[in-house]
Amino acid sequence: MRYLPLTDTDRAEMLSVIGASSIDDLFVDVPAQARLTGKIAGLPTHASELAVERHMAALARQNLSAGEAPFFLGAGAYKHHVPASVDHLIQRGEFLTAYTPYQPEIAQGTLQVLFEFQTQVARLLGCDVANASMYDGSTACWEAIVMARRITKRGKAILSSGLHPHYVSVASTMAKFTGDALAHEAPTLDAATDIDALIAAIDRDTSCVVVQYPDILGRIADLTPLADAAHAVGALLVAVVTEPVALGAIKAPGHMGADIVVGEGQSIGVGLQFGGPYLGLFACKQKYVRQMPGRLCGETVDAAGKRGFVLTLSTREQHIRREKATSNICTNSGLCALAFSIHMTLLGEKGLRTLATLNHGLAVQAADRLAKVPGVTLLNDSFFNEFTLILSKDARDVVRTLADRGVLAGVSLGRLFPKAPQIGNGLVVAVTETVTPEDIEALANALEEELA
Repeated sequence: MRYLPLTDTDRAEMLSVIGASSIDDLFVDVPAQARLTGKIAGLPTHASELAVERHMAALARQNLSAGEAPFFLGAGAYKHHVPASVDHLIQRGEFLTAYTPYQPEIAQGTLQVLFEFQTQVARLLGCDVANASMYDGSTACWEAIVMARRITKRGKAILSSGLHPHYVSVASTMAKFTGDALAHEAPTLDAATDIDALIAAIDRDTSCVVVQYPDILGRIADLTPLADAAHAVGALLVAVVTEPVALGAIKAPGHMGADIVVGEGQSIGVGLQFGGPYLGLFACKQKYVRQMPGRLCGETVDAAGKRGFVLTLSTREQHIRREKATSNICTNSGLCALAFSIHMTLLGEKGLRTLATLNHGLAVQAADRLAKVPGVTLLNDSFFNEFTLILSKDARDVVRTLADRGVLAGVSLGRLFPKAPQIGNGLVVAVTETVTPEDIEALANALEEELA
């Protein structure tokens, strides 16, 4: 849309219609002490478009972007190669129809892609059915917790210490409004996961157990015993996947008994994008489908007997009686879901497994090299493309120093868990197919100098 500024005559006419003498009258409800009465310190009153462009470009040059340096950041957002064909295809007119496909007769492209997206997600996560996407992984995680509450009629959720702290934060915020009790502790720098502790904590008041797979430290565990323990007392197992590429190499949570599997789909088809928009994945067992939030696209036939697609289930309060609604999530991440589906289709099962194998192989190569650096200890005995190093000094300081030297070394546990100083020396390192052997050597050399 073009920006068409109003004239003084336009403003005067609008003010007269609403009975205001000036624009200032529109702000009478704002306390005087909260109003800006003068210029903003440090900002010019105005500048030309060219001057603003130059200024913003100068500011941007202060950033160290993901493509300009050896990049080992992960912890829920991963740098994968997205083929140029993905960006090209998501712009085709067949898909750029109604964003919210209320009228199926004009939104068949969108609906068909969402239908295929649901199939891909269900198969990837090992579940019977998936919805048309959620906002992101953290909100999908919370929706799974309240879905478990509806199913079990219980209000206590046990969160694994290996669950991403941002996901925990979102759940904790939302639980203030629902009254759900959330049990969670920060992780310890231990190669073993907390599966045994989670099993011991389950009781008959538990609605669900939430576990990340692989977890925030990159550790991988068999979820079958945890699922069995939860089911024994009528609780559900919720599995969270923040790196879906891993499922090209390791067993899907749904195949280990998880009742609900949610996660972040950013790794497939969606770039880092400064943290968003991203793509929430949500899948579950067939028997729980009517308790699933969001939308579900289905296949049907039209009046002429041809195959068509419609919104089969829309369980938000805009569509059905409020007391029957499962969630008030307002939309799905349609464009990101489209990108995910196109990238997944281009890969195919063989391509996804090849991509996963490449990621794991490079991660093993990196872990072996970095473990040889004096002052570095490898925590994990199992991982996919992400692992945790224990450094001889605070990892936050190391990350900052290495960034100044042009190496983005990873995510410090001190940043993720600021209230847990006992794990501040932990550094989570992600290695995807975009990492080269030269990048690994650059990180190893930088760590050797910094930890010497």
